Amino acid sequence: MSMKKIYFALYIGFYAGLIWGAVRWLFYFFEFTKVLPAFIIEPFFRKEFMHSWPGHISGIGAFILMSILAALLYALLLRKWNGPWPGIIYGFIWWILIFVIIGPFTGMVLKLWSLDLNSILSEACVFLLWGVFIGYSITLEFTDERNYEPQLG
Repeated sequence: MSMKKIYFALYIGFYAGLIWGAVRWLFYFFEFTKVLPAFIIEPFFRKEFMHSWPGHISGIGAFILMSILAALLYALLLRKWNGPWPGIIYGFIWWILIFVIIGPFTGMVLKLWSLDLNSILSEACVFLLWGVFIGYSITLEFTDERNYEPQLG
């Protein structure tokens, strides 16, 4: 993978985290989900901080970092897979990792059966769309042959 493509994956990861982190914050603000915007850094900070504005901003920053990692991983492993399904599955795998496997174990999120249905569905939808955003963006850049044709006059 060339450096240009790595930079593109970093760029996509940054904007995926910024956009979908902001959407997650809006979902929290409008009470579609009870999962804090700063859930990723929850094991490392006090609850008071997590509920403050700096905590929310830090949470979006942590989501951006996670998204950059996810975009680099997608670019490395799945960049040639076309269509929306690889991105949907990728987002669903991340949701499973965070809300079923890693999150409850580390204290990032409550156990799945402790969350209400609105939180579960809202978070699942955000992660599916986040995965599609990363997947489509990276696949389009890495497989679009028009970008690699010589430019005439």
